[in-house]
Amino acid sequence: MKKIIIASDHAGFRLKEKVKSYLGKINYEARDLGTYSEERCDYPELAYHLAKEISRGHYSRGILICNSGIGHSIVANRVPGVRAALCYNAKVAQLSREHNDSNVLVLGSGFVSEQAAKKILKVWLNTEFQGGRHLRRLNQLKKIEKIIGARE
Repeated sequence: MKKIIIASDHAGFRLKEKVKSYLGKINYEARDLGTYSEERCDYPELAYHLAKEISRGHYSRGILICNSGIGHSIVANRVPGVRAALCYNAKVAQLSREHNDSNVLVLGSGFVSEQAAKKILKVWLNTEFQGGRHLRRLNQLKKIEKIIGARE
């Protein structure tokens, strides 16, 4: 069974539960970092915790869900080694993997239905990074991370 990490805020809780169930059906074990209810919570802590797990290499991929997906994307992409992609359709999910080697899928529960989320997730999980000219660009991103990290 493949392992993946997942988290949501209160607005993404319902979709997260459906996505977790779907992951189980397609042979993924999902570690859930929360939230565990629809009670209001602060998304930055959840997104940061998940991004940190990816950055440290404890998981190779993760999923974040909030209402728009924007907040989670902003937080996750501040963590070195994380390439979080906010995806609203399967084509964008495919490109995020092929061209950017995204390792965190971000979904906006207010804009993506359960059916669409499953389609996006399936494509994202099954698409490989193309390398080639995209590897050169990915290496440029890594170089930028090192420059930024050295300033802090």
